[in-house]
Amino acid sequence: MQYNTFDKYSRKERFTSNPIAPKRPCGGLYGFISPFIKAVVKDFRLTKDQLPSKNEAIIPMIVEKAALGIIEEGKEIGKQDDAEKIAKTLLGKKELGMKEVWKCCAKLYSLSSFLYQKLNEAMRLIGSEEHEQVWRSKVRTLGPFSLLLWDNPFNSKMTKPDTVLYRGAELSDDFIASLQEDYFEHPKPLRSFQAFTSCTRNLEVAKMFGNVLFVMELSIAFTVDLQKFSNFPDEEEELLLPGVCFTIDQMEFDTDEKKYVIYLTLQQRHARTDQHEVFRDVAQIKQQHSNHSFFHFNPNYRANFGDQYELVLHNNPAFHLLHRDDHDTSIDMVIGAFASRAADHYDRFGRDSDWNDA
Repeated sequence: MQYNTFDKYSRKERFTSNPIAPKRPCGGLYGFISPFIKAVVKDFRLTKDQLPSKNEAIIPMIVEKAALGIIEEGKEIGKQDDAEKIAKTLLGKKELGMKEVWKCCAKLYSLSSFLYQKLNEAMRLIGSEEHEQVWRSKVRTLGPFSLLLWDNPFNSKMTKPDTVLYRGAELSDDFIASLQEDYFEHPKPLRSFQAFTSCTRNLEVAKMFGNVLFVMELSIAFTVDLQKFSNFPDEEEELLLPGVCFTIDQMEFDTDEKKYVIYLTLQQRHARTDQHEVFRDVAQIKQQHSNHSFFHFNPNYRANFGDQYELVLHNNPAFHLLHRDDHDTSIDMVIGAFASRAADHYDRFGRDSDWNDA
């Protein structure tokens, strides 16, 4: 891949900033929907069934609000000309329906501009009590654009389970040390990506940037392929939608690349109080139960001992998605079968209860 000096610097900023939200005192769960997206929807007095992908009538209004907010943000940092060009491009699509509006938003987000930088600067503050008013102050200006980008009308289903994405990052020694502490904790604490996070399916691209390489396996997560909209298609940019939680499965230092490699499992989660929580921690299930007799002996165990089967898998109601006559006895196949069926069962919008407490 060839970059000129300016391109390489601007793209480095896109792919190396710290994407991880601050730790929360109560343990890190925000629920299924990003707090920023929920706050925007609340500000517009919408429900999950009135979002722009489901209600064409509100699209022009939201586009206009997005354009005004982008101009206001651009003025604040001396980028008014750029902001007005972005706003004009977006306004040109406002009467063409959500699909055209969304494609325009995806294209605008993929640019090396202040827009993606300011949006993600704000959203990455979620979880920091001292900065809560800062990110909430951006709901009015940057929120409308973020909602249009999040509400992809082409696909609301989760990305195929076991998909692997990569991201480089430039992290301080102190932050790396905090991740190492998380890795050695039991049970493993949850962290989250609260902003739109640029990743890639191309390992070589991710290796180009930063002192840390994240290798992320998706279990239940939502992404958008931005490659077709980008001026840099060789980057194979995949956008991770905000709000996904993760655990650290492994950390190692690559002496050849001279960087840390951190393996994550990404899993969108409902609140702990929700009896239909998607699942606990896939890595923990594998660690605790891979040697259980259930996975090695009688293939009819699951059909004959369904209650014990559910108990083995953390007594989780979501595992009812598995049919009890499935006879795979490999734990990876069990997890895979669950995740595959969950992909058909859950979508980006969640349930009504996921939209409470914005």
